[in-house]
Amino acid sequence: MGVTSRSGIFVVGVLAFMTLFPHKSERDDLLAGISSGKTRVVDLSYAINEKLVPWPGDEKWFEAKVNATVEKNGYFTRSFWMLEHYGTHLDAPIHFPPGKTTVDQIAAKQFFGPAVVLDVSAEGAKDADYQMPVSRIEQWEKKHSRILEGSIVLLRTGWASRWPDAGKYRNQDAQGKMHFPGFSTEAAKLLIGRGVSGIGCDTLSVDYGASEDFAVHHLVLGAGLYQLENLADLREVPEAGGFLMVAPIKLEGGSGGAVRVFALIEGQK
Repeated sequence: MGVTSRSGIFVVGVLAFMTLFPHKSERDDLLAGISSGKTRVVDLSYAINEKLVPWPGDEKWFEAKVNATVEKNGYFTRSFWMLEHYGTHLDAPIHFPPGKTTVDQIAAKQFFGPAVVLDVSAEGAKDADYQMPVSRIEQWEKKHSRILEGSIVLLRTGWASRWPDAGKYRNQDAQGKMHFPGFSTEAAKLLIGRGVSGIGCDTLSVDYGASEDFAVHHLVLGAGLYQLENLADLREVPEAGGFLMVAPIKLEGGSGGAVRVFALIEGQK
């Protein structure tokens, strides 16, 4: 990537950050604190390899090949093949109808936004088919404030503790049906109405595991939002006050792809 391209991305990120964090002292402290260590940068992505948890039925998901070695060629390179929806990844709107936008067409400003974390780990531990209701969003807003337009809403189910054990993570029954928590359609509709940029989860899907119609996918992607799935442990990200930077692969025509997701959090660990 050239200097001009990197500069352009940086400018977009800073402008989005300034717009979505209107209080000058708050946003300046977060940005300035990165180099000093006062702001923590938490990576919410899993490293990509062949040992991650694929969707049931996928026969091939990742393969890497060494093309050159330092010993033989004087430098090291590899080539790789992988599914668009594998590991920590982003679903672009085109992934499910009526969505149309491919991953490379998503506006850059949508990749930066305040983090809203909805913790349903206790509910998920009791009911693997839990679908987060609207009331949990209302509780969050009563405690913090109305969810800002451009926010990125993450569902913390606690399922990351099962990663990368495919059996525990998928939690399939005798019929092969998966069981893990997700967003309800009513909650998805409310978040769309709030004007959020995207939603995410620490499970295989934003729809609960037993879903057969993927109603949340159709609603959210159809509204032009994106989805983040298989996020790494979200315990370090506070319910409010954090800021997310989402960096998906810019794959032309892609239905999604691998993504790095970073949370900026005030304070040292």
